Amino acid sequence: MKTLVRLFAVATVVVLSAVPMAWAAEETYPIDQVLGRPDAPLTIIEYASTTCGHCATSHKTVLPRLKAEWIDTGRAKLIYRDYPTGPRALSLGASMIPHCAGPDRYFGLLGLIMDQQERWMGSANPLAELKKLSKLAGMGEDKVDECLRRQDLANALEARAHDAFEKRGIDGTPAFIVDGKVLPGARSFEELDKALKAASK
Repeated sequence: MKTLVRLFAVATVVVLSAVPMAWAAEETYPIDQVLGRPDAPLTIIEYASTTCGHCATSHKTVLPRLKAEWIDTGRAKLIYRDYPTGPRALSLGASMIPHCAGPDRYFGLLGLIMDQQERWMGSANPLAELKKLSKLAGMGEDKVDECLRRQDLANALEARAHDAFEKRGIDGTPAFIVDGKVLPGARSFEELDKALKAASK
């Protein structure tokens, strides 16, 4: 089986073929990354892809306001969940690397990857550019290569995205869930703020 290190050169598209089902309760996963207080009264779940332009824009423009007004104040927490899109291998690999950086560095490295998305995706060697960003988070090239060989992590990310499709009908990125309500597509801060205020009543 080819590792993701080699698959960076091959953009494969995988279609999640499942029928949406009714949702009973919000699940948590061991690989979930949480920004904010774990006991915050409200939860925002974001499904995003490292190769999605709208997701990168959201991280650069919407997340800072959410963080300042809802997350840092302890009123809400954000659970970020990877939803790899095309190019599939590239998206999945770029999603795996922040997990291997560790929870304390996860959102910092994810932010760099989102902020520099156009640069590394437009490069002749995206992996080399991702390794440069990873170095800023204290990850050497060997650790990045080791990370991309972790089939267990790749399987866990794919399974979580598959669950989102099956159980919530999420079929694109970005997508948000606020108080159990799915808000598909790119959302402004004002839209998310309104949903959070409604949920807090």
